[in-house]
Amino acid sequence: MLGDVLLIQEKHHKAGEAIIEEILKQKKEKFIVAISGESGSGKTELAHVIARGLRKHGIFAKPIHIDNYYRILPLERKDWRISNSIDECVGYGEYDWDSINRNIEDFKAGRKASMPCVDLVTEQVDTLTTDFGDIDMLIIDGLYAIKTEEADLRVFIELTYHETKKAQSDRGKEPQNEYRWAVLEQEHRMVQALRDSAELLVSKEYEVVMLDAGY
Repeated sequence: MLGDVLLIQEKHHKAGEAIIEEILKQKKEKFIVAISGESGSGKTELAHVIARGLRKHGIFAKPIHIDNYYRILPLERKDWRISNSIDECVGYGEYDWDSINRNIEDFKAGRKASMPCVDLVTEQVDTLTTDFGDIDMLIIDGLYAIKTEEADLRVFIELTYHETKKAQSDRGKEPQNEYRWAVLEQEHRMVQALRDSAELLVSKEYEVVMLDAGY
């Protein structure tokens, strides 16, 4: 998203290196990595670090942020959520999965594509044109990214929104009212339900663990 603030720390580099090792073991043509976690957990920072790190291995990876694919425009979303009940409407269904899957197919076919891109300054949705012809890998990050059916490697960050208040504050996302708290609590329930579908877990200490290795 345009205008997003990245707070990259040593822990992101350390976890990114471990994840890159696993990616290189599993790598195949048109590989897709998905990273899920709650608000402020470091999804976008981790995606950025992994993409940059893969360049050293001659791999061009493009991050895609699922928050660009909300069905309801940013300026309309609060009223829409309140009128439709936060507990009922906040979740997987808020995203335009058809567009997400269409862009994934564009990537696999190596063709040019148009994608939404939220400008966080104006809260408008712009259109980004990209050429997937030279892109080897997608890194999809977002609350529910590991629901992506085409993902080859699913990564789950275990930090919850209760534990990321400082990161949210530093990025201008600290909850300021009951509405924001209610949204975060509903997202918490929806995101945590996805944990068991991941292959890699990034712990609260940002250690990377294989979930299918008995942990």
